[in-house]
Amino acid sequence: MNALEGKVALVTGAGSGIGEAIALAYAAEGAAVAVSDINEAWAERSARKAIDKGARAIGNRADCGDVASINAMVARTVAEFGRIDVIVNNAAITRPAGIMDLTEDDWDKTHRVNAKGVFFCLQAAAREMIRQGEGGRIINIASIAARGYAGTSNAIYAASKGAVIALTKTASQQLGRHGINVNSICPGATLTELAAGVYEKAARDSGKTFEETLVEAQKQIPIGRANTPEDIAAMAVFLASAGARNITGQCYNVDGGQVPS
Repeated sequence: MNALEGKVALVTGAGSGIGEAIALAYAAEGAAVAVSDINEAWAERSARKAIDKGARAIGNRADCGDVASINAMVARTVAEFGRIDVIVNNAAITRPAGIMDLTEDDWDKTHRVNAKGVFFCLQAAAREMIRQGEGGRIINIASIAARGYAGTSNAIYAASKGAVIALTKTASQQLGRHGINVNSICPGATLTELAAGVYEKAARDSGKTFEETLVEAQKQIPIGRANTPEDIAAMAVFLASAGARNITGQCYNVDGGQVPS
């Protein structure tokens, strides 16, 4: 039997990159998947890919910085599939910038999605899980930026992901009595469209090509390669599976050894 057979999973920011990889991995493991993204066309595209894997799936536009939109997203998931067993809070934004170039607007926009959004997505999903009375899994996508990784896109992004780690630990303590496991994944350098912008800026700043910059960046990773989105998806499948039933309040680096703890 597939690891997630009969489960219903909601994945935010799943129109591309890590979120899409997680949604498709869940679909391959037997879950029904609600694919959410700020870009409705991307959400629908990812949902079609999940359906092609034989899964039940829906695409849904949601702004994960807006509480009303978050509540509607969760409500639609429950209306379509009857329940919610897993949520992956992946939606996030950033931009490459030095600490002295960041603005109040950067702080507000970043924390609106990366911190506020994760909290209210977690809360809305937990409310349904508590009502169902059968527990659930909440998986937050943080970052090694929150662990002090020097190559982070910017300091505000790092701070927002630090908030995700703190939320993971506190939520696990308060939701454990309901049988809800809360964990986070801290990806290292991952080959996504979002990361490409960071490497492109580094290439411009150094006067090197994008390809040269990417090769040099991967040389700094002990295992010698950056993540693919599927590397993060594999951990997300495990944390949603029966094998992780007694794991909660943990934050796992998936980074090829970039940050030792």
